[in-house]
Parts: sequence; C-alpha cells; structure tokens
Amino acid sequence: MRSSPSSSSTVSDRKGKGKEQVPVTPTGSTTSVDLDESVDTPITLLSDAEEKELLENGASPAAALPEEADSQDPISISDEEPLEDDEDTDDESVSDSESDAPPARLPQARRRARGSWFQRTSESINVQHPELKNVWKDLKEKEQLPIVPVDQPSDLKLPLLPFQKYGVGWMLQQEKLNDFKGGILADEMGMGKTIQTISLLLSDKQKPNLVIAPTVAVMQWKREIETHTDNALSVYVFHGAKRTNEIEELLAHDVVLTTYAIVESLFRRQEYGVKRLTQIIKERSILHKIDWHRIILDEAHNIKDRSCNTARSVFNMKAKFRWSLTGTPLQNRVGELYSLIRFMQADPFAYYFCKKCPCKSINWKFSDRKGCDHCGHKPMDHCCWWNNEVLKPIQSHGHVGEGSVAMDKLRLLLDKMMLRRTKIECADDLGLPPRTVTIRRDVFNEEEEDVYNSLFTDSARKFTTYVEEGSVLNNYANIFELLMKMRQSANHPDLVTKKKDISNDKQLVCMLCSEPPECCVQYYQSFDGEGALGYGKPKCPTCFADFSVDFSQPSIEFESGSNTHAAFSKTSIINRINMDKWRSSTKIEALVEELSKLRAEDRTIKSIVFSQVDTQETGKVMFVSFLDLVYWRLSRAGFQCIRLDGTMSPQQRDAAINHLKAGGVALNLTEASRVFICDPWWNPVSLNILQHAS
Repeated sequence: MRSSPSSSSTVSDRKGKGKEQVPVTPTGSTTSVDLDESVDTPITLLSDAEEKELLENGASPAAALPEEADSQDPISISDEEPLEDDEDTDDESVSDSESDAPPARLPQARRRARGSWFQRTSESINVQHPELKNVWKDLKEKEQLPIVPVDQPSDLKLPLLPFQKYGVGWMLQQEKLNDFKGGILADEMGMGKTIQTISLLLSDKQKPNLVIAPTVAVMQWKREIETHTDNALSVYVFHGAKRTNEIEELLAHDVVLTTYAIVESLFRRQEYGVKRLTQIIKERSILHKIDWHRIILDEAHNIKDRSCNTARSVFNMKAKFRWSLTGTPLQNRVGELYSLIRFMQADPFAYYFCKKCPCKSINWKFSDRKGCDHCGHKPMDHCCWWNNEVLKPIQSHGHVGEGSVAMDKLRLLLDKMMLRRTKIECADDLGLPPRTVTIRRDVFNEEEEDVYNSLFTDSARKFTTYVEEGSVLNNYANIFELLMKMRQSANHPDLVTKKKDISNDKQLVCMLCSEPPECCVQYYQSFDGEGALGYGKPKCPTCFADFSVDFSQPSIEFESGSNTHAAFSKTSIINRINMDKWRSSTKIEALVEELSKLRAEDRTIKSIVFSQVDTQETGKVMFVSFLDLVYWRLSRAGFQCIRLDGTMSPQQRDAAINHLKAGGVALNLTEASRVFICDPWWNPVSLNILQHAS
C-alpha cells in the first residue's frame, strides 16, 4: 500500500508532546504514517506502471514502502536508508505513530545481516579476545602427526594387541603435545582401556599417578596392575576408614587408587566444612594438595553433570596430564562432553570469557553473585566459550544451519582429543565371533495378565488425575513408582504383591526403591562417617529432611520358620514368602529354557544374567528381589550361580569376580559368551553397553 504524494501528519518531540500539524512534502525519503490518525487522508494505490512513470519524470512516490518491510506493520520506516527529515521539521522530531507504537521490527534481511545471537556474542568476545578469532581455523589446519604404535613394554606380562599398541602410542603423543596434555580414550567396553592405561604408566614411570574409579573397579585395578606388571608399579588403595593422612606415603607409590565418593567427600569437607559442636571446620583435602603427574578417570561419565560435587571435586585437582576413560563419553546430550573438556582444562574450549574486558577464567567465580571476582563485570557479560560455539547452536538448531556448523566444530575438536574404536573396527585383532542379538517375546499366563492389567488401569487412572490437576511436574517420583511397579510385575507378580512379610513380621523397606534398606546404609556411609560422628547430617533425597540411621540399635531378628533359607538374607523375598508353594513366572521360565538349551550344547559355556541394578555411588539396588528369585530357580534347575549386586562389599564383589572373571560396570566380561538382559535399562546407551558386554 502506498500513500498519496501529499498528506499531513502530526509530529512530536522526543517526549511525545504533540506539535502543530505541518504538511509533509515528499523529498525521496519514507516516513511512518499511523493509519488510525489518517482515516480521512486519501490513500492512492499506485500500480507498478504508475510508479515507473513517476520515477521517469523525476518524482518519488511519497511514503512508498520498501519490499523488505515487515508485514506486521502496514506502513513502517524503511531500514534501507536513514530517515531524512523535512526542512520544516525539527531534526529530532518523529511522528506520533513512532512515539505511541512499539518500534518496528528489523526486516528479515537486516536481521540476517546482523547475524544470530551466537554470532554477535562471538564478535563481542573477539573484540576483547582477538586470539579466539582463528581458533577453529588453526585447529583444522594443524597438521596431524603420525601415530607410532609402541613396542611391547618389557614390564608388561600380558601381550598387547595391535590396536592396543596404537592406542598407547596415541596416548604418549597426546602427552608430548602442548594442546591438551591428555585426552579421552573412548574404546568400546571390553577392548582393554585399563591395560592400555597400565602400559602408559609403564612407558612413563614418573609418579605420583592418581586413578579415580567406581568402587566396584578399584580392586580390579589393583589386581590387574599387580598381576600384569609383576609388581613393577607400587599401588596404594586410598579407601576405607584406615586410609592414610600422610602425603609422603602417597608420594612414595607409583599409583594411588581411590573412588569418586572419597574424592567428593574430601572436597566437600574442604569447601563447606563439617560441623563440630557449634563451629564449621574446613579441612584441606589431602588429594587436592598434591600436584599429580597424571590423573586418570575410569568410567569418566560419572562426572557428566558439570554442576555436581563429584565433577567439581575432580575439576579442582592439580595434575600435569589428565585422562578420561569411558566407553560412553556421550549418553544423553552434547552438554555432557563439556565435563570431560573442563576436566582437561582445554584452552580456550573450557574457559569463560568476558565481553567487556580481557578477563578469562577456567572457573565461574561470582562470590557476591553480582560481579566477577576478577573484573567486576556482571554475569551476563561473561560467556562460556563451549556453550556459545557448540552447545547452544546445537540445542537451538539441531543438525541444520548453525547447528550443523557447531556439529562440524565438535567433530573437529573430538578428532584432536579423543580416540574411539569399536569391536567391529578391531574385529581382526580381537578375534571375536559376530554378535547376535535375539529378542524373545513371551505371553503372560492368566494370573500374570490379570495383575498387570490391574496395575496398568490403576496407573493410568492416577496419571490422568495428575494431568487434570496440572500436577504432573510435582509427581515425578510417584509416576516413576507407577512405571516401576509395572516393570516389576512383568518380571514376577510377587515383586509387587508380596512386598510385605506374610508372617506379619515387620519388614523395613526403603521408601525409594521398595527394597531392604541396604541402600540407605550405603548412602549414609558415603558421607565418610561425618554423619555418624554427628559433624553433619545428610539430607533425605526425597523430602530433604535430616537423614539419620541409628547404627547402635540391634538388628531386627525375624522368627525362623520352615521357609527360612540360609543362603539368602533374612530380609530377602525368599524368606518372606512360602517357597514350597511358590510359582515361577513366564520370564523366569523362559530364562531357564534358554540356559538349559545352552547347557545341552556345551556345559562349559558361561552366561551373565542382568537385571536392572543401579550401580551409582549410593549403591541403590532396585530389582535385587528379582535376582533372588532367579537365583533360587536356577539353583533348583542345577545351575551353579554367582551373585554380584550392590549389596555386596568391595571384597565380596572381588571374590565373586575372581570366581567367574565377570562383572558389571568397569569390569571384564570376557569369560562369558552369553548375556541375558531380563529387563531393559532406562538409558539406551547403558543397554547398548550390555549388548557389547561379552
């Protein structure tokens, strides 16, 4: 729509006060006209031919709209040229429509010219930090040095496979380069990340070296170092109540082994202190005092949450070289990779930069939550370079546009700092048979179907109630419990219907996992005894009240009956139900059938049966009762079984692993050729690990 060559409008000063109306004579510029103020103003529509004729005669159609004008504003100011004021108007005057209406949006072409928010942020950072302008270009153009596989270390008794020698050569090269001083070894599970790391320690025997691993893997590390190196490396296990407090003793050993729980506990004491009487006393962590030659994180995805205390505890440790070992560097989202990059202190990828000054920091430090501890500028003036260059574009655009560019940057970075091989790629070296995945589908019997349908109906009704009340977000725990009951029922109805002791003996169960409270004890003990001593009390993870366990009270003793079985704990489901009248489930019988077929083919075949067990640091075990039922049924069928679950101490787990040479997270699974997964994992990545376990 175009206005007539002659019209009038009301002009106003910057404060919005109206001035006298003056005629506006077209001078080749465009002005904004408020349609509400010019109802009586004649509007002439010009065709393309009429507009061309006016232009040929030297005239200019007044208030003509540019083609890029935003369609939401019928008439808006052109962004192609600056507004030229009429000679009769003040230089600072603007139209009434401009003062009353919100500012017109920038045309799409102008917005494209200015770039996206990420691009503008990068430009702001580059002004103060010009060294960042060519980071990706330099990283791409940097010549990749050839990797020379190492020879078999003389002190290593176990022969290395060709791909393992290549891996050790890559690790040595990473430590010689000045770019990252370490890296991420992300080979698939069962490809020998531990033995490659031990070879690295033998190739460079400088000490001290710290290995941080899950509790279940600490004893395995000790055993493999002592067995495969013929005690060429001295090892100290920094774990338990009797661990040393002397730095000299740690420095005297080549390798120090500890757990994530110990490191987090010491860091918490150092940062927040412990309460003794009426005072808060902070104790400097012995592990954080030492300048380690090398820090190795086994199962490094334990620090995937950058904000958790476990991740922060390892971020603040001092080391010359830093290594992350994990078969799953990425489980759920791209942001999890930042924790590994932050642990390596990769410059500039892990750093925060100020957009208003040359301030640069590896840590987010705003003690007063108002200004940076270094430069004093606001938090919004600082930006994590990783977030702006990689994470946010991928979250906003996915695999297209700027997201695709960010994915290319991420791929380029990982090529320089991570080595990942799969079993398929190294099949010739490993000599493994092809992996076959079979999904067996069985049908419930009548009793199981009735129980499951009843649970499903009840769960659907409760979920519908949450939706109607708008309280879904406040009932995540309840919804999780509904799903858990249905999954337990699919394994065996007794897991849902026989939670309580039928002999009317009181049974303690955890309110989170509905199992005997071993998980509560392990959770409490993970606070390194400070709760037991009264220095500080952990909070309940459900209601956040003070969490306490009275270790001095006598254990609950159940009356021994004819159905008491010594091979199982007194709190086991085996001792809570009458096993003389017990009926197996469809799933358990399907497992017995498959194992019987294997035994008929070859009695030397070993198998691993997995049920969903959460092996986090709290030791929470979810389906231990189902494992008890499976153990009972397989034992009655003549199978020799070994238990391995979260209720076992590290010494018990180590004994079980030595017996079968098989385990779970961070353990060898090469002795078994069959894996049976009774219920799928919540995380598909973890499920994929188990499929590659044997």
